[in-house]
Amino acid sequence: MINRKILLILSIFMILVLGVVGCSFDGNDADTTAADSGGEQETITIKHMLGEATLERNPENIVVFDYAILDTLDELGIEIRGLPKANIPDYLKKFNTDEYEDIGTLFEPNFEKIFELEPDVIFISGRQAEVYEELAKIAPTIYLETDGADYMNSMTHNLNIIGNIFDRKDFIEDKLAKINKEIEHISDMAEERDSNALIVLANDGAISAYGEGSRFGIIHKEFGFEPIDKAIEVSNHGQNITFEYILEKDPEYIFVVDRAATTGGSLSAEQIFDNEIIKQTRAYSDNKIIYLSSQVWYVASGGLRGTSIMIEDIRGALDR
Repeated sequence: MINRKILLILSIFMILVLGVVGCSFDGNDADTTAADSGGEQETITIKHMLGEATLERNPENIVVFDYAILDTLDELGIEIRGLPKANIPDYLKKFNTDEYEDIGTLFEPNFEKIFELEPDVIFISGRQAEVYEELAKIAPTIYLETDGADYMNSMTHNLNIIGNIFDRKDFIEDKLAKINKEIEHISDMAEERDSNALIVLANDGAISAYGEGSRFGIIHKEFGFEPIDKAIEVSNHGQNITFEYILEKDPEYIFVVDRAATTGGSLSAEQIFDNEIIKQTRAYSDNKIIYLSSQVWYVASGGLRGTSIMIEDIRGALDR
């Protein structure tokens, strides 16, 4: 009788133990328990050129002023809350809807709107540098600028920060490896052919040249095209030139960025270059005047998809 009572007690005890163990392996219950026990979100501190920002990993309420960062977040499948909508590149037009808040312009943020959104993080770049302190008072603000004179290194630095914040380092590393391989292939082709080039920005009738160390310097440094003129002044706005200058230098390739295609203007780059002087150049004769995807090159360089578009532009030039 005693043995039976002992066996009964042991049986009841084992049933209770198994029941508790079974509950502990239920995914939802485990998550709820962790949340109820006061589990804290991991915080990280990001250092950048204008300071540092401390925020929770995987922030959800995101405001973006830089289209390259927007591009990359979109590639990662990460949703945002607000952005400046005035000059969105066509390939990012999905963000020009009522689903996303308009937070001002690239140069003039709507501070009141941003404050109302209560963002977890704000991403900015060079055009917002002067208002960094004001934005940082609203939410953790991270400055990520793509340096055209050192494009791949600065892009890699920026995207590694994004990968760290959103716990997607492997994805970023894989994408960057593919981009580097494609750029290396193009560079090898350009160097084998001893190709040279002149980079020109067309701005509603005016033209300016960009060389090594400029915002479009990736064409020379990473893509391997020799600059036709090594003495071009390094300036954010380029060196003012004439069509006679282009004919005198007579580069094999002329790469054209059309500012009007991004900001609006009365004259397109193709209209400007449709003149008798340009028609005397070898680039015109050989069909090597390349009109770049200007919205990307001018306002969105440094993003994953944008860089792929830039690669296609240059690959297409070499295929001519």
